[in-house]
Amino acid sequence: MVDDTRTAVPPPAPAWKTCLDIENQDAEHYLDYYSEPLLEMLRGEPRRVLELGCASGRFGFELKSRHPGAMVVGIEAGRGAAAKAATRLDRVICARIEEVDFAAEGFHEDRFDLLVAADILEHLVNPWRVLERLRPCLAADGRMLASIPNVRNLDLMRDLVDGGRWQYVERGLLDVTHVRFFTLIEIDRMLKETGFRIEDVTFNINPALAEFYQQHQSKPKIDLKLGRLLVRDLSQREFTELCAQQFFLRVRPA
Repeated sequence: MVDDTRTAVPPPAPAWKTCLDIENQDAEHYLDYYSEPLLEMLRGEPRRVLELGCASGRFGFELKSRHPGAMVVGIEAGRGAAAKAATRLDRVICARIEEVDFAAEGFHEDRFDLLVAADILEHLVNPWRVLERLRPCLAADGRMLASIPNVRNLDLMRDLVDGGRWQYVERGLLDVTHVRFFTLIEIDRMLKETGFRIEDVTFNINPALAEFYQQHQSKPKIDLKLGRLLVRDLSQREFTELCAQQFFLRVRPA
């Protein structure tokens, strides 16, 4: 007789149980990854860089590899990630961004010529205030690079409207540590209200919608049906925004 008993594999723990202790999160939780599209938006030679939410420092490390003269300061709340980032960047402040005393840390007027906010503003309770506080620290000819997830996304809307689901997960558009959600219009509004203006914007397409996007990309007007979700008479620009997973922005002082 064959023993067909199998050891049951327990389901993974929900994201809220494993991802919300940000300070004590292992460094390995952060993918050792940097955003190539965001780095490609950089123009000129940065000299003094502040990276918000630098994780393990991979973005700053790649930036310094391309621009050896750049001095990069990072801010990171996770102790494990901050310790790893400290081996890659010139200086790392281990703290929540909203709790950092910028003046005490030497972030005086015109201190930086580049701010980097890669996938971080959506994690902050008050990103508007953080941007407002940082604005004087950016030189008049400086720039900010930012990447922000797109909540106006067909995949999310289909799950929400058609299935009633808005499920927080470990990472992605509904990362359980996200506390703010933005569309492109609201990103523009936030930046204008805090003393910035968008100079350039690009995007990446949600992988779950990539084939769908290719099928409809060349049509001047588009009618969409995803499950029970029906959207009519979309312009190509609206369609692209609905398929975008993330926006990459180069921003200057207003």
